[in-house]
Amino acid sequence: MTNSELVYLNGELVPYGEAKISVEDRGFNFSDGIYEVIRVVGGNAFRIESHLDRFEGGARALEIELPLTRDGVHEAVLEAARANGVTEGTVYVQLSRGAAPRKHAFPEGARPTLVILARLFPGPAPEHFEKGVEVLTQPDLRWGYCEVKTVGLLPNVIAFQHARSEGCFEAILVRDGIVTEGSHSSTFCVRDGIVYTHPIDNILPSITRKYLIEAYRTEGVEVREVGVRIEEYRAADEILLAGTTTEVMPVVQVDGELVGSGRPGELTRLGMELYRRDLEAVRAGKAG
Repeated sequence: MTNSELVYLNGELVPYGEAKISVEDRGFNFSDGIYEVIRVVGGNAFRIESHLDRFEGGARALEIELPLTRDGVHEAVLEAARANGVTEGTVYVQLSRGAAPRKHAFPEGARPTLVILARLFPGPAPEHFEKGVEVLTQPDLRWGYCEVKTVGLLPNVIAFQHARSEGCFEAILVRDGIVTEGSHSSTFCVRDGIVYTHPIDNILPSITRKYLIEAYRTEGVEVREVGVRIEEYRAADEILLAGTTTEVMPVVQVDGELVGSGRPGELTRLGMELYRRDLEAVRAGKAG
């Protein structure tokens, strides 16, 4: 982060060191806001339309008025990426209700705050795909509004920090004995050739999760959207993660115990191949 980095802030590109918001912004005081992380490959925004769908849905759910049209947000994302020379990276988009005296009720007349940051990101480390990663299970202590991609991520952060402290790649969240998702990814398991993942029921409607389900089904793989108990999850033949910056990632250990053979499995590798094929198509300039 240098002062040469440009931040999109409420319609203007400003140097990073000059990008400032109010100490009474409701995103800061109440986590009253939403966000998206959009991958950029070959200078193209990956699955941008799906991200915009979710972004608009989140704004409606929280009753925050978008300061730009859908096309305006799309162009602002690309503008931030171009201004920072990001052809391979991520664009972070955050919208809060804006600044107002600190009271719980929605303020009248507050102007929403829109911040967009573009950063270089080459993708996950290749060895993670080759060897797989370890995960740690953690209790799902989040609030009951996980379908909205809000900035209120402290329970996710704490769960992930516990996993990181144990040298693990991700934290897998467990609610009432059922695996829900990761702290910042979706998760799938494979048992007897069938792929399982938690239904959209108080979990994030992950864009990569939705794509992977559709891609598997197109390939003739059965996918069941049902809750899986933690005991069945740990005993699965294969486990994988999915997300914008995670891509499709094989899991080879859960809580220190091997998953299946301890190597990325056949259906996990298929998911990785399908995802990379789509990513490379967008990198080559095809719509994504």
